[in-house]
Amino acid sequence: MVIDVSDQTFESEVIKSSLPVLLDLWAPWCGPCRMVAPVIESLEAKYDGKVKFCRLNVDENPQTAAKYRIMSIPTLMFFKNGEAADTVIGAVPERVLQPKLDALL
Repeated sequence: MVIDVSDQTFESEVIKSSLPVLLDLWAPWCGPCRMVAPVIESLEAKYDGKVKFCRLNVDENPQTAAKYRIMSIPTLMFFKNGEAADTVIGAVPERVLQPKLDALL
């Protein structure tokens, strides 16, 4: 299950997570964001229990988006031990994301 996070829950869900996190920064009006959603859901099933999957609506949560200087969406950020470890901008296929997730494990 992909967890919706907000500016208020970002620290507890992402930064303090005991698992590595893939954070999808998106907005409902963004076409490429909708294209990448099924890819993330597929990966979530494959990495169940190993990686936490979260998403943050940048329109509703501008503080977190500003903190990480998000200029384009979708932006996929990879966190390990509370630190941003990698970033991918744009709708990309699963084969691009899988090695990045494996590197977190």
